[in-house]
Formats: sequence, structure tokens, C-alpha cells
Amino acid sequence: MHGLIDRGLSRQLEEDLTQFPAVALLGPRQCGKSTLARRTVERHIQSGGSAILLDLERPSDRAKLADPETFLLRHADALVCLDEVQHVPELFPVLRALVDQDRRPGRFLLLGSASPALLRQGNETLAGRLSVIELTPFLHGEVVTTARASEAELWLRGGFPDSLLARSDAASFRWREQFVRTFLERDIPQLGFRVPAMTLSRFWQMCAHLQGQVVNLSALGRALGESHTAARHHLDILEATYVLRTVPALEANLGKRLVKAPKLYLRDSGLLHALLGLHDMDALAGHPVYGASWEGFVVEQVLARAHGWSASYYRTAKGDELDLVLSKRGREVGIEVRANSAPTVNRGFWTAVADLGLREVYVVAPVRHAFPLGQGVEAISLGGLLDRLDSSG
Repeated sequence: MHGLIDRGLSRQLEEDLTQFPAVALLGPRQCGKSTLARRTVERHIQSGGSAILLDLERPSDRAKLADPETFLLRHADALVCLDEVQHVPELFPVLRALVDQDRRPGRFLLLGSASPALLRQGNETLAGRLSVIELTPFLHGEVVTTARASEAELWLRGGFPDSLLARSDAASFRWREQFVRTFLERDIPQLGFRVPAMTLSRFWQMCAHLQGQVVNLSALGRALGESHTAARHHLDILEATYVLRTVPALEANLGKRLVKAPKLYLRDSGLLHALLGLHDMDALAGHPVYGASWEGFVVEQVLARAHGWSASYYRTAKGDELDLVLSKRGREVGIEVRANSAPTVNRGFWTAVADLGLREVYVVAPVRHAFPLGQGVEAISLGGLLDRLDSSG
């Protein structure tokens, strides 16, 4: 069922395989990397090519790489897809040597579960030879636009395929609970991080309660009974594994005192709700995180779609603020997020718009039709905003 949903990155993946000797497809566990890779391999074979796929979590497949150079040379004419490649870091020098001997495109497709080791090794040994693509869980344009799920379902359950496509909200919630447990107890140690699961679980839950707020590492460290350095380390782990995102503050010389610390978001709204024990929309609607959850959902959907845009948020010490400021080739877009179907904005919003001299500003809310709010500002749905960014970005 999952494989029937087209991923927006399919075309980019296939194009990159025609240009680069190696392509790395990175993203969190269970987000659909293996499914996308299998479909890519199948199309490669159907078009007359040869391919081999190894899952390096399987001992039998790892054993085939006991002598990796000999094995890979034996399949030199095939597209070799290596899933969970971070489990065999000693492969990277071999891959570099083989690529340097033969720069033909489409030799290797490397899948990794958001491994910092993969990124580091790729940068050191495959620079100029490797294209890196980040795959997220399902996005608005992949499931809502195609009527595979409603916007409310995607928001509540998040985009992980097994969660979004579960038979009920209860089944979805149970899957996410198990994902969190497995992520903390198995995946994090396998990625080489030595942090007690209970400590990282507490930190992750604290971040859930701070959704959409400015990061204060000292406060987070004190709440854990640790230093701000330790809190920074925990945050880096969750960012590196694609379950948490920080949005930087806008740097601008406007003669105003600006907030400089980044804002924090859990990337998948379904995991946010699981960590906060919110089983359904009724529970979410009655929780203080409701507005921040919608904000984080919108931010993630926008940033996952806004390729080539730089993104930041704007806030002054007085509280004048815009949730997102996007910039690309001279075009600047201001975005404010409201969870109300009849959105309103305050004086601080208008001040921020004036400070930045923005001419294109949207207030993203769960509305059916776009309508003006005055002075060049438009209230718009999430889908409508994504279409605007696509059509004129």
C-alpha cells in the first residue's frame, strides 16, 4: 500500500543517478527510504539495467561484503544499493577508490538512517562524487493533494507511512509509541551515540513541550540536571537523526535588538503528539500545544518543499515577530502561522512586516479560501501557500 504513493523526490533521485557515481538517500528510520529505493531499482532493471540490493542490517547480506572490493568489482556493471550503510563504515574508503577508478554515474545508491557517520564519511571520502538527498516522511503534496489522507490526519498522525496509513487513530498512536521506544533503545546506540535512553527520552519530551519556542540550552540542561553543553549534545543528536529541527534567527542590521537563539520544532507532528500523549484530535484541540503543533506542522511542510530557499524567523526583544522569513534569489516571503480558521494578527506582526520591508506576506491557517488581511497580507491555506511557493519560486 505504501509503495503505491508516489514520492516527490523520485524524479530527483533518478536524475541524480544519471549524473553522480553515488547517491546517498538519508532520512529517519521508517520514512520510506527502502520502499523508494526498491522502486528505483525495479525501474532500473525494467529499463534494461542490472542491480543488486543489500540490507546491511541482515547478517547474511553483511557477510557478502566480507571482502567488499572483490564483491563490488564482481558487480561493477550493476547499480549497487546498500541499505543502512552506516553499519559498515569501512565501506567508504573502498567506495571512494572504486568511484575514482570508474566515474560512471549510477554505480551506488546508499541508504542511511540519518547517520552522522555517513555524512562525515561522505564528506571526507566521496566529496564531489556523491549527491545527498534527504527523504522525509510523507508530505502534504504527496498524500493530501492526492486524497490519500486528509490534512487533519497528516497533522495528527504525522507522515511516517505506518502511522499515517494505520487503520485507526489508536493503531497509529501505538505504532508511534513503539517507534519512539525503538528509536531510543536500539537506533540511537546503533548510530554510535552513548546517551542513556531514559535521559534522551526526557530531553525529547521536554522539547515537545517547548515546540515552537526559542531554544534555551541552559534551562534545558538545568531541567535535566546537566550542563548546557550536555543539552547541546542531546539536541545535536535529535537534529542529526532528523526528528528535531532548529530554525535560525534572522540576522539583520535594522537598528533593533533581535533575538539570536534558534527556535525548536519536533519535525514530525505525529511524534510530537505521541510524546505528549495526544491520541486524537479532541485531545490535541484541548491541549496548550495545539497552536504550536500547527505551527510546527506548517513550518516542516514548507521547509521540506522550499528547496533552495534560506529560512529564518524574526523576533525583536520587544516581541515583534514573524514565524518564517524565506529568501531566494532576491525574493523574500514572510509567513505567520495561525491555528484559527478566522485568523487575526497583532501589532507586533505588522511591525515585523514593516521592519523587514516585506511585500509578500502570508498568514497560514486552516481556511478554505484565501482572503486579504490588508496591506498586502493574505490569509491562505497550507496547500495554497505551497502552490504559491512552487509556482513563483
